Amino acid sequence: MKKDADQQTNRDTIIALLPMKGHSERVSNKNIRDFAGEPLFFHVARVLEESHKVASIIINTDSDRIARYATERFSKVRIIERPEAIRGDFVPMNTIIAHDLCVTAGDHFLQTHSTNPLLTRATLDRAIDAYFSMGSANDSLFSVTELQTRLYWESGKPINHDPQELLRTQDLPPLFEENSNLYLFSRAAFAAAGEKRIGQRPKMFVMDALEAIDIDNNETFFLAEAVHAMRAASHRGGSHDNRSQTTA
Repeated sequence: MKKDADQQTNRDTIIALLPMKGHSERVSNKNIRDFAGEPLFFHVARVLEESHKVASIIINTDSDRIARYATERFSKVRIIERPEAIRGDFVPMNTIIAHDLCVTAGDHFLQTHSTNPLLTRATLDRAIDAYFSMGSANDSLFSVTELQTRLYWESGKPINHDPQELLRTQDLPPLFEENSNLYLFSRAAFAAAGEKRIGQRPKMFVMDALEAIDIDNNETFFLAEAVHAMRAASHRGGSHDNRSQTTA
């Protein structure tokens, strides 16, 4: 497959990768399941579509239905039909990305998921700006959620605190959870890391925990719907709070 010339990026713009398969193990038809009145993947696709920092949206899929919905609704979308060799529930995401990079022109990429319906354009654009403003100390960026709570290994051994000292949770050193919302990397960094979306010298991008909800089962689907409804009510009342930030 030839690389598309119109997918070249300009300075400080990026190509978005939004891979989706038709089958879902834990949530039936998850990617096109109704979420607030439209298919789930429309929410993150709209954020990508409306961002001036996103040059195009690559959807790698094995579903004709997803491909049809996407191209009918979003002008930036380009479909890559997923080859049989990389279909199924156990194919690593980095393998999908590697295929996309082989058939897509451009130097800088952002990968996200349809299961992040609460991601906002403000956070997306802030992450892209943070990526392009990185110095030589970093080669990629990924989003995280900050944790300040008492954590334990399965054995019962504490991870991040001393039970004898019992500091307040807000005084504990924070830990960071990879939240699967945003991965930004260059073609060169992906290759240098052994075809991995998190490079050898990544920068973490901290997101608000509610905005970062990733739908993985029915419980998180219902939670995301509730947060979406709460956000919509808040916006109608003229209130908005976006607390995303970056950390080294």
